Amino acid sequence: MKTIAEAVHIHWLGQQDYTSCWEAMRQFTDQRHEETIDEIWLLEHFPVFTQGQNGKPEHLLNANDIPVVQTDRGGQITYHGPGQLMVYTLIDIKRKKWQIRQFVSQLEQAVINLLSDYQINAVSKCKAPGVYVDEKKICSIGLRVRHGCAYHGIAFNIFMDLSPFTQINPCGFANLQMTQFGALGGMKTTIEAGQALVPYLTKELGYTSVCIGENHGNKK
Repeated sequence: MKTIAEAVHIHWLGQQDYTSCWEAMRQFTDQRHEETIDEIWLLEHFPVFTQGQNGKPEHLLNANDIPVVQTDRGGQITYHGPGQLMVYTLIDIKRKKWQIRQFVSQLEQAVINLLSDYQINAVSKCKAPGVYVDEKKICSIGLRVRHGCAYHGIAFNIFMDLSPFTQINPCGFANLQMTQFGALGGMKTTIEAGQALVPYLTKELGYTSVCIGENHGNKK
């Protein structure tokens, strides 16, 4: 018999304003209860730099017309924009009986497994969460956990303008270069990449009851 911990609802939300989406994640997390089914949101953001909870301002090298948002996830500064797949994992990790590091490793492994099927050799790094190809970062991970429930998640570079990353020290690392799925022979749209990633993600996270839905109006 399947349990609530094995069920997940997945939604494609299209392009979203960062702040509105962040507020929706917090609201979902604050209102959820023991029987709330986990959700995964797939989307893109309009151009924005986001600074993690303990982010250092010196990692923003060149302020310009791209807004900077102070957010509540872990980690340092990063960039989000069109062509980057955001995978927000609104998951009760306490119910799953996971430690945070275990959860991060599962997210990394799902991306690594997808890339492997495209003959892209990718690795994770214990001291620098995310996924790397030839020392270049293709996927960043930042989380927030409140009352045992996680939100935020994965930023997976698919086919985007990478130049804004040169205006920051990505994730707090000077001279860290970025790469992306489309440039390495993979998919070039976020919706296709999201559809491809979902089976790897749900398998890695132990979901056996998966409901894939459309846009949620309350997340606009």
